Amino acid sequence: MLLIGGWQLAAARQRAGFDPVSQTISELAGRGATDPWIMTTALVGVGVCYVITAAGLAPAATPGRLLLATGGTATVALAALPLPVIGDSPAHVVAATVTFPALSLWPALAVRRGGTPGPAVWLSAAAGLLVLLGWFGIDYFGGGSRIGLSERVLAAAQALWPLAAVLLARRR
Repeated sequence: MLLIGGWQLAAARQRAGFDPVSQTISELAGRGATDPWIMTTALVGVGVCYVITAAGLAPAATPGRLLLATGGTATVALAALPLPVIGDSPAHVVAATVTFPALSLWPALAVRRGGTPGPAVWLSAAAGLLVLLGWFGIDYFGGGSRIGLSERVLAAAQALWPLAAVLLARRR
């Protein structure tokens, strides 16, 4: 809710308007945004939540938890390295290059034999997230006109899977 609510509120505050299909989440936290603090705060908050979830998700194997914490830390770095008014920032791109793959791959490394959820669930989650990462990558590197949409679908799925993992683990 923090991530999606953050981008909804930040987009609504943009004086020049904002197209969520063609414009990225990072633009809402960038130096050219109307109120960049809104999306920056949301990104920092969700990054901290990833780290807290990684620390407490004992049913997940340690390598997966470490990768989730890495993704959370990289999300905070992403927020701390905003886009300039025009163009890209190499530091921001590096942070995103760590964030998105880490948050897509961590379920595959979280598989624990005999654990809840089972291996098929963890691996299916990772496969789905990797498909969404591929879609975003095609849009990003191919200059797709739907980069904002693919990024939002990916980021929402990455934010919702830790919640699903916690709820599934609690069923045990």
